Amino acid sequence: MEQKGSNAETKRLNKIKIAKFIYHHGEASKQEIAAALHLSMPTVLQRVKELIQEGVVTEAGEYESTGGRKAKALSIVAGSRYAVGLDITGNHISFVLLDTCGMVCGKKRVRCAFEDVEEYYEGLGEMLGFFLDKYQVDRKRILGVGVSIPGIVDEEMKRMSQSHVLRVENFDLDKISCRIPFRTWFRNDANSAAYAELRGSRRDTVYLSLSNTVGGAIYMDGRIYKGAHFRSAEFGHMILVPGGKRCYCGREGCLDAYCAAGVLSRWAGDDLEAFFKGLEAENPVYETVWREYLNFLAIAITNLRMAFDCDVVIGGYVGGYMDRHMGALEDKLSEYRIFDSNQNDIRTGRYKHEAAAIGAGIRFVEEYFDGLL
Repeated sequence: MEQKGSNAETKRLNKIKIAKFIYHHGEASKQEIAAALHLSMPTVLQRVKELIQEGVVTEAGEYESTGGRKAKALSIVAGSRYAVGLDITGNHISFVLLDTCGMVCGKKRVRCAFEDVEEYYEGLGEMLGFFLDKYQVDRKRILGVGVSIPGIVDEEMKRMSQSHVLRVENFDLDKISCRIPFRTWFRNDANSAAYAELRGSRRDTVYLSLSNTVGGAIYMDGRIYKGAHFRSAEFGHMILVPGGKRCYCGREGCLDAYCAAGVLSRWAGDDLEAFFKGLEAENPVYETVWREYLNFLAIAITNLRMAFDCDVVIGGYVGGYMDRHMGALEDKLSEYRIFDSNQNDIRTGRYKHEAAAIGAGIRFVEEYFDGLL
């Protein structure tokens, strides 16, 4: 609780706590804030008043009354600032526009094959400008651009030591940031997607990304575990079948060779959506491919459960289509179950598309609250 004689820093920190509480909950009453943050009501009233005056918080309406005076619902002012999330893959660039509520208010995906040449970086900067123009965003309101990229990323040094997908090594990320006229920040694609899905959660969780490559992240103690050399959760390169199919990394039998999205999409002209539509139409070839895919996926998830004993979230391109098939996956998982019961959840991600871009950009939204005076 805020004590008498507390300094300006304590008041500022309480203001940040209140703003973040409202941000994470979408809406909140002053009473809820005081109870959850263990602050006195006078402290909450004063800090909320300041947040409203500064254009950070607004009164969004009233809660249903259970008797007596209705409580005001407080929410974050959505359009005061914006952040951009940008996801670079081998063949596409995705853009998302996030408001200060953390909501996606614009998105675009452009087919553009990565090349380590000046024309690519110039084109990326131009596409960002076109994207902001489309949504009529005042450049002065941009907090920053978070960039998701497939590779081993040193976030502090702004270098990517290796990316099999982009076929570069010891890559200077300033090649990208120098074409972006805003603050920039880089994060591994799977870590970005996991953060989008899991931020604010109190449960340790493994995130398994099933996109053009298989990756993942480990969310532990409220943060992404990076590993000693920024290589944690490279699940795609766990050996699943010794001497099996060749992986793009050059080894044989990696999980990626059995569970990447391309394992499915190549049967439908490299169109993953077409594959799942054909599967729903009971295409016999697709059904056979899918049964084999689910078997390998179940083995991988079982291994992750054995290693981490926590929840598992399935994301990536394939994860976006998994909701209708979770029953079949659970049936397959039961064949490999060792313990009589498992209290850990397995579920799909809430973001079916562009999770990596969202996770990269959301950092600047959260930093916005940390910087309140």
